[in-house]
Amino acid sequence: MFLLGLTGSIGMGKSTAASMFADLGCAVWDADAAVHRLYAVGGGAVSQMKDAFPDAIVDDAVSRPALKEIISLNPAALKQIERIVHPLVAQDRAEFISQATTDIVVFDIPLLFETGGNIAMDATACVFVNDDVQEARVMERGTMTYDQFMSIRAKQIPAAEKCKLADYVIPTDTLEEAAREVHNIVMKIRSQLSHA
Repeated sequence: MFLLGLTGSIGMGKSTAASMFADLGCAVWDADAAVHRLYAVGGGAVSQMKDAFPDAIVDDAVSRPALKEIISLNPAALKQIERIVHPLVAQDRAEFISQATTDIVVFDIPLLFETGGNIAMDATACVFVNDDVQEARVMERGTMTYDQFMSIRAKQIPAAEKCKLADYVIPTDTLEEAAREVHNIVMKIRSQLSHA
């Protein structure tokens, strides 16, 4: 089984690339989806969060807007939240690996390099578009302000640097270009696996 870390800054097309890997028969684990499961009613993070941040619980689930509010009032709370969530996310990922039956497992992790998650991977792939396209895509979604976008971008390793760290770069200017590169990566990995 080959573990491929997939990353890229906000608005670069990571989710699109992840679905292309899935279409080619790869199992895809999504870090954001794992956090959503942990925060949902009955999720693994709810009771610990309730103990640490009672105000973050709304209708028996962890409220992301409430957490944002808590962090904005007390930036140190982020470290405490991470101490609760990161081990649970790692456990979710380990369970996913143990149940996967595909030759390639792709891990869709936005902060792969920032958190050192790349160390656990056999290889890494990074999606990429230039800054102007990235900004236009994020602003088109209408889900955040320009300042919020810039704040998120500031917390991430610059895209060009991520590309240097990655084993593979997936340009996502067009769907065709992205699909071609994802296909090439999968073929390359499968050829390595068949010769191993």
